[in-house]
Amino acid sequence: MGVPRGQERQAPQEVETREDEEQNIKLAEILELLVAAGYFRARIKGLSPFDKVVGGMTWCITTCSFDIDVDLLFQENSTIGQKIALTEKIVSVLPKMKCPHRLEPHQIQGLDFIHIFPVIQWLVKRAIETREEMGDYVRSYSISQFQKTHRLPEDDEFMQRKEKALKTVTDIFEVYKPQRKYKRQTGAEELLDEESKVHATLLEYGRRYGFSRQAGKTEQAEDKKAVLPPGLAAAGRAEPCDEDDLQAAEELRIKTLMTGMAAMATEEGKLTASTVGQIVGLQSDEIKQIVSEYAEKQSELSAEERPERLGAAQQHRRKVASLNKQILQKTKLLEELQAKCADLQAKCTKAKETLTEVKNYSEKLDKELAALETIESQADSGILQSLRALVAMNENLKSQEQEFKAHCREEMERLQQNIETLKAEAAEDGEEQEPNKIIEQQYKAEKEKLQKIRLLLARRNREIAILQRKIDEVPSRAELTQYQKRFIELYSQVSATHKETKQFFTLYNTLDDKKVYLEKEVNLLNSIHDNFHQAMASSGSREQFLRQMEQIVEGIKQNRMKMEKKKQENKMRRDQLNDEYLELLEKQRLYFKTVKEFKEECRKNEMLLSKLKASSS
Repeated sequence: MGVPRGQERQAPQEVETREDEEQNIKLAEILELLVAAGYFRARIKGLSPFDKVVGGMTWCITTCSFDIDVDLLFQENSTIGQKIALTEKIVSVLPKMKCPHRLEPHQIQGLDFIHIFPVIQWLVKRAIETREEMGDYVRSYSISQFQKTHRLPEDDEFMQRKEKALKTVTDIFEVYKPQRKYKRQTGAEELLDEESKVHATLLEYGRRYGFSRQAGKTEQAEDKKAVLPPGLAAAGRAEPCDEDDLQAAEELRIKTLMTGMAAMATEEGKLTASTVGQIVGLQSDEIKQIVSEYAEKQSELSAEERPERLGAAQQHRRKVASLNKQILQKTKLLEELQAKCADLQAKCTKAKETLTEVKNYSEKLDKELAALETIESQADSGILQSLRALVAMNENLKSQEQEFKAHCREEMERLQQNIETLKAEAAEDGEEQEPNKIIEQQYKAEKEKLQKIRLLLARRNREIAILQRKIDEVPSRAELTQYQKRFIELYSQVSATHKETKQFFTLYNTLDDKKVYLEKEVNLLNSIHDNFHQAMASSGSREQFLRQMEQIVEGIKQNRMKMEKKKQENKMRRDQLNDEYLELLEKQRLYFKTVKEFKEECRKNEMLLSKLKASSS
């Protein structure tokens, strides 16, 4: 028996391959790359190298989420025609993905791993980058959703430190704000020029500046004049020196301005020692000591106001003593201020560190907000609006729940206080039965009310859970794309299986019909062989036998005509279905082309809108 023509036509053609060590090394490197990228089917030993490599390339192109108008359906143990078509599709897709390496279909079919390796390396790199981008997107989205409803301990700590820092800064401003020391008297001479008014105002706040020289020279001249007696000072002023004359003139003007001023504490009136004693009542040694110190201070001030009545030596001694006291006081004040300054500097550094942390955190939040805004601009506006409404409803329900719990706690505390008061009243009056009944009735009523409220709360929680499940059920764009791809793959697989099953059914029916006709033919030949000798015995039976043979031949011819007619009808039907299939293929090509043009126009529209917004802003 010969080989059937169908099997002879479908015999696989062998492709010439290069079997050398370098090819095997490159194949091992390709399989390691695919396994490292996540394509674990490359580990299966039962698959051929072609299935592993081409399956890995198809998987990498699918993982890259590149928009291509090609169906890359990979099937294991495919026919030579399917392999050629798949390799041609892969080679046509690579330039669209801007692959820098060139590859031909015959290199894939001939398993030229030296030329396939750089393409696989580039595809694996693109697939890993795409997965990292999607991972960063999902991670940032989950972080933003977490931060909408929760707060970290670092945020609470930052708010506490912020309040402390603001308080410290306010305290520093309060400590170092300008304080007025002197005030011009009501009957003082009026100042005419603007420069004198400015310096008088500065003197009121304790700042001494020369009119035409630096402040250091003026203060040195003032110190010299303060140490010298009045007679020597007058002699010194008489020296013919232009610089000293100018300094003396400046000092005179400053003294003139100071004569019209009085200290803020003494402006409202002076107190005598007797007045202070009358106020405090002279009831303790401490008060007496304070009164004596006040009297000494007042006598010193009166002596300073009347220098012409005392001698120069006595005045000098008193001045030295008062200056020593002032030095001690100023030293103590300086130490206190230095301690305060060190404390404030520590607080200031701490506030600066807090401020830098706040700025860094604010920049981080700005970046995350910008990323979320870009994601939000890319998403569907209708879904976003519905999600926002649902999230707002959820937040409102949570706030209502918290308020209701707080109200329930307050009500429980109030009722417990009422119970305690009623118990106390009943214990005092001795009538415990009636208040107990009233309390029990109130307790039952409140318990029923609490049970109803709990039922209402459980219903609200169920509604919230249903809304959350509905929100989770809405798939994202990436999930929809993945579902579409999986459905297309499943449809193609089911279609191929259905086609193969139909072919098996058709083959079975054909063979069954063939078997029936062969059985009929065998039966007919057996009957002819059995009746032939009897029919040839006489002429009548021979004629009857011949007529029967003619009838049989006529029946066979009619059956043959029927089968040919049926065959012609099936052929016409096949041609008609083939024409319809070609029309549908043309429509499909037109659809893909229209979708591609529409996407391109949408992209151009988005670019024009962004340019228009940039120009308007």
